Amino acid sequence: MTTTTSSPTIILIAGHWLGAWAWDEVLEHLKTDRSRALAMTLPGLDGDDPDRAAKTLDDQAAAILDVFAGLGVSEDQPATIVAHSGANAPVSLVLDRHPELVHRVVWVDSGPVASGSVFAPDIADELEELPLPSLDVLAQQASLEGLSIEVLERFRSRAVPEPGPVLRQPVELTNDARRAVRTTLVCCSIPSAQVLELARTGHALFAEVANLEHLDVVDLPTGHWPMWSRPRDLANAIQSAASRTN
Repeated sequence: MTTTTSSPTIILIAGHWLGAWAWDEVLEHLKTDRSRALAMTLPGLDGDDPDRAAKTLDDQAAAILDVFAGLGVSEDQPATIVAHSGANAPVSLVLDRHPELVHRVVWVDSGPVASGSVFAPDIADELEELPLPSLDVLAQQASLEGLSIEVLERFRSRAVPEPGPVLRQPVELTNDARRAVRTTLVCCSIPSAQVLELARTGHALFAEVANLEHLDVVDLPTGHWPMWSRPRDLANAIQSAASRTN
């Protein structure tokens, strides 16, 4: 039997090029549900930080843990982390280092990474940062389904280049306890049945999913940025996942 808790702490972390602002519409719906929800901007994605291009995955993981500390997250009062897209690398580090602080992780069109993973192993060492590509190129890399011209223009105007060190740093994981953290996959641009099949066959992007001990899947058909294309439905999925205690 599934039981729930009324006011879970939820921390929302968007993927590459995005800050806390990406979750504005989702937060509106979560607050209606009286959730204790907060969106954060990872180090390196604050456009006002003059040193942002030097930030690393370790800096990002440390910042998430700082947010935990500020919210009073503890083993007795763990948080739910919502990680979209490329936020999977720093969140995987947090799960590895402090799994006891996480009640549940919700991967939004994303999933856990395996130890040794590097997001962009082929980029040049001298590349300081990676700007958001043109929308034509972006559409070849991820689905833009459900995004209006206005939303795409906002994306373009507010995107912050991704720091080179974040893209080049290997994710080093050593603690198998991370795999015991309760997990929900919100599958958007790839249906859950396909994700699970890819995991079963050892596909590099999804192989770690096969090692998870407590896994739920939710299908939310849309593009890769459901916080803009289906914010209410995504908020409902997050709220439902965060409220579960098993």
